[in-house]
Amino acid sequence: MSDAVSAFQPVVEFDADLIARLSRNGPRYTSYPTADRFSESFGYRDFLHAVADLRTRGGGKPLSLYLHIPFCDTVCYYCACNKIVTKHREKAATYLAYLKREVEMQGRLFAGMNDVEQLHFGGGTPTYLSDAQMADLTAHLRRCFRFAPDAVGEYSIEIDPRTVSQERVHGLRRQGFNRISLGVQDFDPDVQRAVNRIQPEAATRAIIAAARDAHFRSVSLDLIYGLPKQTPATMRTTLDKVIDAAPDRIAVYHYAHLPHLFKPQRRIVDADMPDSDAKLRMLQLCIERLTAAGYVYIGMDHFARPNDDLAVAQRQGRLHRNFQGYSTHADADLVACGVSAIGAVGATYSQNVKTLDAYYAALDRNELPVARGARLSMDDALRRTIIQRLMCQFELSVSTIELAFPIAFHAHFAREMAQLAELERDGLVELAPDWISVTSKGRLLIRNVCMVFDRYLATRGPATHSRTV
Repeated sequence: MSDAVSAFQPVVEFDADLIARLSRNGPRYTSYPTADRFSESFGYRDFLHAVADLRTRGGGKPLSLYLHIPFCDTVCYYCACNKIVTKHREKAATYLAYLKREVEMQGRLFAGMNDVEQLHFGGGTPTYLSDAQMADLTAHLRRCFRFAPDAVGEYSIEIDPRTVSQERVHGLRRQGFNRISLGVQDFDPDVQRAVNRIQPEAATRAIIAAARDAHFRSVSLDLIYGLPKQTPATMRTTLDKVIDAAPDRIAVYHYAHLPHLFKPQRRIVDADMPDSDAKLRMLQLCIERLTAAGYVYIGMDHFARPNDDLAVAQRQGRLHRNFQGYSTHADADLVACGVSAIGAVGATYSQNVKTLDAYYAALDRNELPVARGARLSMDDALRRTIIQRLMCQFELSVSTIELAFPIAFHAHFAREMAQLAELERDGLVELAPDWISVTSKGRLLIRNVCMVFDRYLATRGPATHSRTV
């Protein structure tokens, strides 16, 4: 790592006492307002109006596409995703036919409104689709939308290494994907058995090697801490193996054990769960080991190499956060296709229906399957901008906000500034007349800082969010 890059590397400081005292339930702020504030009063026609408004204004932003493939052939007990576990592959063929119909409808709506510069396939397991089905779908996407060249666009797919061969990885690259994300969670065999995800290290390493050979621009690994049977010792071993594999990005998620909400989690044995102290020590270990290995702490759960696009975007003030996590494409309208998928177009959010039957029924009526959403007020847009800046850059220029919005910041946010003063006493932020800066200790509790600006928290019902750390 060069000295020039090292000078930019963000510093994060682990303070166990502070985390234990201040950690609470709170949103992850992949959007603001958060998805639990979306309303069923926002529907298909509201989405059409949003696109029409975009076209009237000239549609100057690039597009980002998200496609949700909900199928898996086995259930991982920790999973809280919207998924359908089935061995009946014909269900995917039916879904694919309807998904292509939705893609075509969206393509007509956005025709001529700039290039797609970002594509993300999530799930479920996107590679549940066969190689032929994936080739058919990606070709259909390129017929319906105009894509930026490979060197410009960021085209990513989440894969389960247990479901693909090395040859399939090369096939995904030929189909246009240039970033790949591998679910690992943990390399320890006992942990894998406890969550019903047996995934030999050798198989994962082979897929990483195939991705390198296929010239994927970036390889990302997903880990989870707080799983059953995990200990700081097993986490250290997993981290050693991850660092040796040298991915470009690493996501380390906190496992939220909510068996009352997610049925598969009921199969996890409570006695196998690590206690709060062990989980904190695992988090501390992840931060210390990954930063020592040269990774930059991007924020929340994400680490990246200093020369990775995420780290570069953060240094340049271009980092963004959306429903897929951190992104380098801050100025893109997000078009989402598939059951339960969430998009963001103009000053609106929209979410598709959550069941296959409802999804198919809407498309049979020649309607986009929008079930709910939100139209942002000026106050929403203001607070979204503030939360985005804090989440992505860990600092906020007051004068920049005042230039963008017709407010006197300190008067408008008098209540919030009083709350921030309390967080300053706790060591999470530093306040100056024109700046709000998150400290190295506060970065792990960034959700706490952002929650100060969330006006919906006081009116929300019982919290279903995960702990902030």
